[in-house]
Amino acid sequence: MKTSKAVGASALMMASVIAGSAASAEEFRNTITGEDLRVLETANPEGRDTEAVRKFLETGINLYTEVKACLPKGEEVYLTSCSGCHGHLAEGKVGPGLNDSYWTYPKNKTDKGLFETIYGGAQGMMGPHSDLQLDEMLKLIAWIRHLYTGDVNEADWLTDEQKKAFTPYKAPEHASDGDGGTQTAAAPADAGECKVSAN
Repeated sequence: MKTSKAVGASALMMASVIAGSAASAEEFRNTITGEDLRVLETANPEGRDTEAVRKFLETGINLYTEVKACLPKGEEVYLTSCSGCHGHLAEGKVGPGLNDSYWTYPKNKTDKGLFETIYGGAQGMMGPHSDLQLDEMLKLIAWIRHLYTGDVNEADWLTDEQKKAFTPYKAPEHASDGDGGTQTAAAPADAGECKVSAN
């Protein structure tokens, strides 16, 4: 009886391991320690059930990259969670710049690597941001990529098709307000609903 229970428990454990690996083909590792981030076990339960999250967990590819309608949410998360250290336009302040071709951690040239650094944290004051929803984090990464000012040939996160259409980011111009002061350029028009397809 004990043997059949042990065999049954072993089979159940193996089935859950197989099911877990099917749901997440990519393995996500802490940037500093190399430890498994256990994303499926530790991530915020909200914001997981989107096509972009499913595709990212399987492949490490961010479907939100260069999808204009998804950028406003990424910008909102960036301004709330990142700009204090990395600057409003990712130019760098206390933390390194994120808008050029130099990466403190070379793995951040991929969306998977940048995700691992954001999710698990890094050295210095860069703590983990595993509190963010996975879908928000992918939009955040898309926003950081949008702010890129460097050579498109070094933008490893872009597909060949995206590289053909990519224009490096330029800060908005300031216009005169008529009273000798300046005002920020008008915000871009609503780009529509943020939708992606894994096809």
